[in-house]
Amino acid sequence: MLPYLKIVSLMILAAVVNALSAQLLQHIAHAGGTESAIAASLWCLSLFLLFGWACSKAAEGTVFPSFTLQLLVGIVLHDALAPLAQSLTLSVVVCTALAAIILKSGGDEIERKDFLRIAYPTLMIAVLGYVLTFIVMFALLLALGLPGPTAALLSAILGSTDPAALIPTLKRMVFKAGYKRVADMAVAESALNDAVGAIFTGAIAVMVLAGARFDNLGALVQGLLSADNLSLLGQQFFWGAVAGVIGWLGVALFERYKAKRHEEEATEDLYDFAVVLVVPLMTFVLAQAIHGNGFLAAFVAGLLGNFNHGSPAFKSLLHTMETKIESLAKPVIFMMVGPFVSLSDLSHTVGLGLAISALFILVARPLSVMLSLWPTSIGWREKLFLCAVRETGVIPVVLAVITVAQFPQMTELMSLTAWVVIWTLTLLPALTPWWARQLGIAEDLKIKAP
Repeated sequence: MLPYLKIVSLMILAAVVNALSAQLLQHIAHAGGTESAIAASLWCLSLFLLFGWACSKAAEGTVFPSFTLQLLVGIVLHDALAPLAQSLTLSVVVCTALAAIILKSGGDEIERKDFLRIAYPTLMIAVLGYVLTFIVMFALLLALGLPGPTAALLSAILGSTDPAALIPTLKRMVFKAGYKRVADMAVAESALNDAVGAIFTGAIAVMVLAGARFDNLGALVQGLLSADNLSLLGQQFFWGAVAGVIGWLGVALFERYKAKRHEEEATEDLYDFAVVLVVPLMTFVLAQAIHGNGFLAAFVAGLLGNFNHGSPAFKSLLHTMETKIESLAKPVIFMMVGPFVSLSDLSHTVGLGLAISALFILVARPLSVMLSLWPTSIGWREKLFLCAVRETGVIPVVLAVITVAQFPQMTELMSLTAWVVIWTLTLLPALTPWWARQLGIAEDLKIKAP
């Protein structure tokens, strides 16, 4: 009971800070000019860091992942984070930069050799599975009464998986010998289809801006298969992959330097972390410059570079990278929902959000898994396991922020995204160990120590 009292206390504290923030922000605004902008930005950053840390502590011993609490606390702090809603460019830049770093880390998470063994089914579920999820969700959202453009954009945003809370669970689970690849597939799918989701969301946004019809599924498919749109999608994939390969070459050079330095000196270079950060950022910029997708480029650079997890030269650096992402990047992105969604927005969409989440988990995901993996050798137990591995988190939040910046009139878009994140991020990781044991692919009640 005590852990949950901590969560209640944290929510009350956030509500008090939110109520008192109006006077502070008004006082800051009186400074005017650059001083006001700097003070407001640092205020928001301080809230992200402080409450992000507090959420991670409050989540200990509860069924709630820290990321769910961070999202909810960000919404409670809606008024306190208002400066970010007024500075859309800043919000988009911060989310995009952090997402590029996270996707690069997602590529690092997967060993190249392991990925090659599961490349075919992973590509099927990450690409074809995404498309199927997008189509099924679009039809369901239209049936629920959402306007066509909103349904199309929301379907594109929600199509990306996210193992934010799942990866720690998978690392503690003990899979039976014949089923270990399913954990790698879950992680690899999420990293790859995050990039696919970014490309599709961008394409749908272009179609909406061009005035394309979204009255029914046929009109959507016709627009997607138009020559201009196929050309755009092809450019995004091809040049994004090219930029990722170039980013990998930079990683490879750094790897050689790092290995040589490790042989000569036993101490760790404190400045190596700067290179880890600059690779996904510069790779993203390069992809954008040559009309490719930056998120895909960052993932490809990480996957090919891979930082050789078995090398002592990189062990400390990888641990630092993972720690910074968990403690800084992800909390900031989840709390970034707050400036764009208030508690009243969340309450007004509670029924619709629950319906969309249920259809997403129970209909769209199982259909996409079964159909996309049908031509592969993946067994039915693994397919059923992957049906339940369907979080929606970091990248969908980033895509929603970017989309809301483009279409501020779509007021329900962010709150509905938030509801799907809340439900999938809370329910599915908690059910994963139980579901794996029921399917007989994990050892009964044997959990590794964290």
